[in-house]
Amino acid sequence: MSKSTFTSESVCNGHPDKICDQISDAIVDAALTQDKYARVAVETLVTKNYFTLAGEVTLKGKLNYEKIARKVIKDLGYVNYRFGFTYKSPCKIKIHTQSPEIAQGVDEQGAGDQGMMFGFACSETKQLMPLTIVLTHAMARRIDFLRKQKILPYLRPDGKTQITILYEKLLPKKIETVILAVPHDKKIKLNQVKNDLYLQVIKPLLEIYGYKISAKNLIVNGTGAWYIGGPASDTGVTGRKIIVDTYGSYARIGGGCFSGKDPTKVDRSGAYAARFLAKNIVATKLAERCEVRLAYCIGQKYPVMQEAETFGTAKKSEKIIKSFMKKILDTSVSGILNELDLRRPIYFKTASYGHFGQEVFPWEKILYN
Repeated sequence: MSKSTFTSESVCNGHPDKICDQISDAIVDAALTQDKYARVAVETLVTKNYFTLAGEVTLKGKLNYEKIARKVIKDLGYVNYRFGFTYKSPCKIKIHTQSPEIAQGVDEQGAGDQGMMFGFACSETKQLMPLTIVLTHAMARRIDFLRKQKILPYLRPDGKTQITILYEKLLPKKIETVILAVPHDKKIKLNQVKNDLYLQVIKPLLEIYGYKISAKNLIVNGTGAWYIGGPASDTGVTGRKIIVDTYGSYARIGGGCFSGKDPTKVDRSGAYAARFLAKNIVATKLAERCEVRLAYCIGQKYPVMQEAETFGTAKKSEKIIKSFMKKILDTSVSGILNELDLRRPIYFKTASYGHFGQEVFPWEKILYN
């Protein structure tokens, strides 16, 4: 189709699922800080006035899981008992060591699981990411900033952002609709919330990217009222926001989430490798759009699939693109871990505003400018 619309969403860092992702990744970072060869697979669940952690951790040393989790929750702003969930809420910890069968394969530098992973890049934005997900992440980050810095002190933790963009011949042309959902103090009228968010979030962010939208095309809290967000209203679980974490439904994703897993789990490291390859293919102008596909077998070192799809935008031959991929990254499990330097505590920051498009991460590095 020459014209079509596309929508992506993101969530604020106080969203219940993102609370869980951040707790799980805080544990990954704590484990890797003590032991860079630590094995971690931790799931978190949060609900009204309660949270629990479960999974497997093997490392040299000990971690205070409850202390780590409570700090994350407190830093996210869940400090008021009226929210129905706080850093003082009761919890249960059910964490044990990694399965010896899985450990054996990983010890031999094989994959920690089987599965398929996808990486994507396109030339729509300077981040080489789809514009829809870039903008929704930027709005979520801005809302969290306004709340935390008390610029809009009536905002409460939690929130979602969504944008619909009109595309013509695969190029973004116009912002159609923006939807925000943010809990706030009951004393503040919705009209004020909408006006403040339009002036403080939507207008300045869209102008950075050369777009604009009128206030009438902004929807805030579609039901008309939202005062209590977070786990008291919506149970959260680690790994339920994989579309938010990746490409906003603009590209395919693999079969597993990222958060709570150490980098020997190829659900995580394989997806990072695929993004690295796709981004560098686009950055070096070998193609305008690229999807890299990887697949692994548990215990085996090398991928059983490695392909690149350029959707008719390739500037060079398939042979040259495949040769380029082999040149810039060894996609064996050990190759990814070593060449992207993944055995270090860098994962907590991935658990908010997406795992891709943030330049601080090693899989976002462009090798040849």
